Amino acid sequence: MTNTASAVDNGVNVEALLDAREVLTDAPDAARFVWRAESEWKGGTHAESRVEKFFGLGEEQRHVREFSYDTDHPEIFASEDKGSTPVEFVLVGLAGCLTAGIAAVASNRGIQLNSVAAMIEADMNIQGILGIDADVRNGFNSITVNYQIDADASEEDIAALVAQSQKRSAVFDIIANPTNVNVWVNL
Repeated sequence: MTNTASAVDNGVNVEALLDAREVLTDAPDAARFVWRAESEWKGGTHAESRVEKFFGLGEEQRHVREFSYDTDHPEIFASEDKGSTPVEFVLVGLAGCLTAGIAAVASNRGIQLNSVAAMIEADMNIQGILGIDADVRNGFNSITVNYQIDADASEEDIAALVAQSQKRSAVFDIIANPTNVNVWVNL
């Protein structure tokens, strides 16, 4: 009897990722990246942000195209609701990073994903950002991520995928740990 295993196809080029890992292990300076976003105020609480250029592998890089994002606040905040709130973009970043990690780890471990869906919620008391109560934090009090994952794997293997994704997620790390933020005004 011949054992013919079907290839896992989660849309992740595992070979390229592992090759990059090997190359960057031997070239740590090339692994230093600088990500950039530019933002322009459009009026009210509306801003347009763009992402195109970044630094990595020792030189300037570009995405295949410029991506733009609108941020604003909902009408209930006397705004025009021309985009997601900036805090919602944080949740989008976390969802995207963790989900991409699940796909990459599953591919590397030979696990076929059938579907992956996440619901991410974060609670916030806006009395802090409105200046009502100085003791109330401006940011999230907590974030909850709930996944629905259908995969050709055991519950333990799926839990391990999520744990490894969380362990390697840049956005999870940025949110869960203090990050130095420097703000400058160029006049």
